[in-house]
Amino acid sequence: MDSAIVSINLFGAVALLLFGLGLVRDGMQRAFGARLKAGLATGTRDGPRAFFAGLVATVALQSSTATALMVASFVERDLILPRMAQVVLLGANVGTAMTAWIVAMGVGWLSPLLLLSGVVVGRGSSNARKGAGAALVGIGLMLLSLHLIGAATEPLRTSAALSAFLALLDNAWPVALIISAVLAVLASSSLAIVVLILSLAASGHLSTGLLIVLVLGANLGGAVPPVLATLHAAPSARRVAVGNLIVRAVGCFLALPLAGYSAQLLELLPLSHDKLPVDAHLGFSLALAVLAAPFTGLLSRLTTRLLPEPAKAENGRSFLEHSDLQTPVAALAGASREVLGVGDMIERMLVQANDALQQTDISKLSTISALEGRVDRVQHEIKVYVSRVDQTEIGDQHRRRATDIVDYAINLEHIGDIIEKGLLAELAKKITRGLTFSRDGHEELSRLFAVTIDNLRMAQAVFATRDNAMARRLVEAKEDVRRLERQSAERHLQRLRDGRAESIETSSLHLDMLRDLKRINAHIASVAHPILDQSGLLIDSRIRPAAS
Repeated sequence: MDSAIVSINLFGAVALLLFGLGLVRDGMQRAFGARLKAGLATGTRDGPRAFFAGLVATVALQSSTATALMVASFVERDLILPRMAQVVLLGANVGTAMTAWIVAMGVGWLSPLLLLSGVVVGRGSSNARKGAGAALVGIGLMLLSLHLIGAATEPLRTSAALSAFLALLDNAWPVALIISAVLAVLASSSLAIVVLILSLAASGHLSTGLLIVLVLGANLGGAVPPVLATLHAAPSARRVAVGNLIVRAVGCFLALPLAGYSAQLLELLPLSHDKLPVDAHLGFSLALAVLAAPFTGLLSRLTTRLLPEPAKAENGRSFLEHSDLQTPVAALAGASREVLGVGDMIERMLVQANDALQQTDISKLSTISALEGRVDRVQHEIKVYVSRVDQTEIGDQHRRRATDIVDYAINLEHIGDIIEKGLLAELAKKITRGLTFSRDGHEELSRLFAVTIDNLRMAQAVFATRDNAMARRLVEAKEDVRRLERQSAERHLQRLRDGRAESIETSSLHLDMLRDLKRINAHIASVAHPILDQSGLLIDSRIRPAAS
């Protein structure tokens, strides 16, 4: 019974630590997410800047996994060079070690003050204040969890069973490394395992050599969650996570035979045995950064060979042939076919969202995010490709066509963002919470979904044929959507006034989905504007001239 209580207390304390880490990460992203992303995307002009950007982002987010996923998404969009991405993650590894070192400084007495400050700051109305408040509460909970972990492990310090188990591990360092790595994977946090090792070190049962091995295992396991999170991402994003795993695995492989010598060196230094885990963690991360930095280019080439771009099927191949760049007509024809493929992906996303609405089946939403990632990637490739078309051989007509292609690709990418960040989140919320639209509300949304899908198909035809009559119908259809959205909103408000329970429960979801579908149709109709403008059929303003 005593062992069960100890286990519950220990696992509960670790869970609190992980919860605090999550609060800090979410709060910092809410308060400073845009700045952190901008700093990561722009702070990679050279190695030192990239290293520092990764370090700062990880200390702020309390998660090297979050940093790795952001960097992977930037590489996928060609915002960061793959070699610099690996440097960023070397900085992220040091940032995680610095976080562990800071929280082990014995500042647990700050926990109540941070919790109080976080609650007060979080009462503000701005997102920045709410995010900062959540981050302060998260740090306070982390420090509190350290105290709880120490209290939970207190009975273990006199445990004969633990002493015998650690003695077995001390004679099987590879096994100890694997166990520590598995725990870090299960916790999705190397920091949590290092903190746990820190508590065990205070018991005096850990030899310095075993302590170093367990820290190495935590480092290795901490590199696995980003690999798992990017399994379904593009190869360029997966290479970043796999490269980081390779670096840490090679580092652990080289350091494991030297753990005994490192232990002797640490014992000669005036360091507290209780704090040796965080000291070893920081020392290993710094040494790994120094040794691996010169090989980041080689690592990028290796991961490219390990994870090449998949060969596309004939019906999914790219039409952006680089051999056509000197022939504008052929190049723009290929770009036009490619952007129509993006439109087809957007249609699939809309159809899947509509299926989820009709069938109340969250599995229908499972591939929308992956499709949106492909939309982002392909539209970026289209923009870069069109910008490289030989301008010396291109006339005014082809220049207009090039502009139309890029504009349509951008509008499709915006539609993809609205579907993923708007409709996907709204439908998932409805389904997971078991909410139900009123019958009238469901019919109104279903009709607007069907009209939106039909309008997208018409837009694809308008883009391909540049037919004036069809372009005019598409713009008129946008006005129909505007009217449908306004009527549905008015009917929904009337149902609220009538006190209908379903409408009250789903009010914000209903109105948000109406707004998102209206925005999607505005982007869809934009493909008709240049065609009507060139034909003189588009007026400059929808506002009626003032009477003179």
